[in-house]
Amino acid sequence: MIDKRTRLFLAGGAVGTPLFFAVALAQIPAADGFELGPHMISQLAAGELGWIQVAGFTVTGVLFLLTAVGVRRTLTDGPGRTWLHRLVAVFGAGLIAAGVLVADPAAGFPVGAAAETTWHGIGHGVAAMVSGIALAGATLVLARRDLAQGRRARAAAGVAVTLVYLVLPYVYPPEMGTLFALGSAVAWSWLAASALRLAARPAPVVVARPRHA
Repeated sequence: MIDKRTRLFLAGGAVGTPLFFAVALAQIPAADGFELGPHMISQLAAGELGWIQVAGFTVTGVLFLLTAVGVRRTLTDGPGRTWLHRLVAVFGAGLIAAGVLVADPAAGFPVGAAAETTWHGIGHGVAAMVSGIALAGATLVLARRDLAQGRRARAAAGVAVTLVYLVLPYVYPPEMGTLFALGSAVAWSWLAASALRLAARPAPVVVARPRHA
């Protein structure tokens, strides 16, 4: 079976996902002028208690990086063995970068802050985009693996999760912040649950080559 450390690594995303959204939602009542809908969760980093949101991004990103290590150790055969851990790692690294590179003030938050474009705001946008592409790629790779292994229902669900993540935020623009948070929660949870399923796989058997006299 898979060793204990690898199991802990695979559980990183399962810990990080609820932690991230719990930390973000807990800040909203104290964030003057913030309204989930016209505002994105990442904008909380620009507020007075922005360090909390930065920490949420960073810790969650690190936990997904650990998940990537667990996936690399565990997934040694079949579709996804080459790209899944890499995409998860890019996703985790993107979350860290999106937290450190604070989003610019926008749509009246923080209250009184002038809307401006800064280098770190641009960096935040790029990091979030790269992270999102990696996440969508990872869920599609998982769907391809499930399909190849005959799990058609799970593969279809994986494709549906990807579409929800990519399309849902644009269904009703006035509530983009809420819809993006919801779509992200679904996709992050799917990725985290898929990593946990890997923990139930038997560890690969390494056959030692016979020594020649």
